[in-house]
Amino acid sequence: MAILPQLILNSIIAGSIYTLVVLGFNLIYGATKFFNLAHGIMVTIGGYAVFYFAKTLGLNMYVAIILGVILAGLVGFSLDKFIYFPLRKRKASNMVLLVASLGAMTALQAVISILFSSQFKTLSQNIDTQKIIKIFGGVITQMQLIILLSAVLVMVALIILFYKTQLGKAIRAISDDEEVARIIGINTNKIIGYVFLFGSAIAGLAGILVGFDVGIDPKIGSSLLFKGVIASIVGGVGNIYGGVLGAFILGFVENFGVWKISSEWKDAIAFALLIIFLIFRPRGIINK
Repeated sequence: MAILPQLILNSIIAGSIYTLVVLGFNLIYGATKFFNLAHGIMVTIGGYAVFYFAKTLGLNMYVAIILGVILAGLVGFSLDKFIYFPLRKRKASNMVLLVASLGAMTALQAVISILFSSQFKTLSQNIDTQKIIKIFGGVITQMQLIILLSAVLVMVALIILFYKTQLGKAIRAISDDEEVARIIGINTNKIIGYVFLFGSAIAGLAGILVGFDVGIDPKIGSSLLFKGVIASIVGGVGNIYGGVLGAFILGFVENFGVWKISSEWKDAIAFALLIIFLIFRPRGIINK
C-alpha cells in the first residue's frame, strides 16, 4: 500500500464526513445566525436510533436507517419549536441561544448515556460494509465510498433546494435579512423550523454512516461537531460551498499533518488551523 495515495484517500473520506456535519450546521447558522451546539447530538441520535431500531427491535436495517434520519430531524425540529423559538420570540441574544443549545446537547447526551451506556457500539454487524476497494495504490472500504457518495448527493440536494424551490428561496431570503423577509410576508419561524428539520436530518445521516464505518459512543457527536465548526470557520460560516471547501481542507491538513507523527496530534492540528484562520481570516475563505 502506497503512503501518498492512502493519505489522499483518507483525507477525502475525512472531508466527506466533515462535509455531512458542516452542511447541516451551516444551513442552520445561515438562517438563525447562532452556533447551534446541539447540532452535534443529532449526529449521536442518528447512530443510536439505528442501533435501537435494528439491533434491539429487530427492524430491517434499511428501514432503521430511514427512521434514524427522520428521528434526528424531528428532534432538531422539536428543539427549535420548544426552546429556540420561544427564546427568539422574547428577543433573546445569540449568546442566550448558544447557551441553550449547549444545555440541550449536554442533557440529550446524558440521556443517551443512561439509556445505552457509555460503551462503544457498532452498527455494521448485519451489513457487509468493510469490503476493501483498491484505488490508485490506496484502499478504502465500501462504507467509506458510500460516505463520499452521500456527501456529494446531500450537497447537490441542498443546491437544488436553494436555487430551484420556493422553500429554498425563502431560506436564502431569511439568511440575507430575517426582518425584511418577515416584512415581505415570509413566515420566518415556520421556515426556520424546516431548516432545523433538514439540517438535523443531515447530521443524523452523518452519525449513521460514521457508526457503520467506525462505531458509535455518546460523545461521537461532540467530536464531529468540533471538526464541523472548524470546517465552517475555515470555509466561511453560513456558506454551503465554503463549508464543503473547509471540510476538505481540514481533512487534508489533518491527515497530512500526522504523516510523520502520531495520529493523536490530529485534534491539535485542527485547533491550530482554527486559530490561524481566526487571526488572519476570521470570515473564512468564501465570504457569505
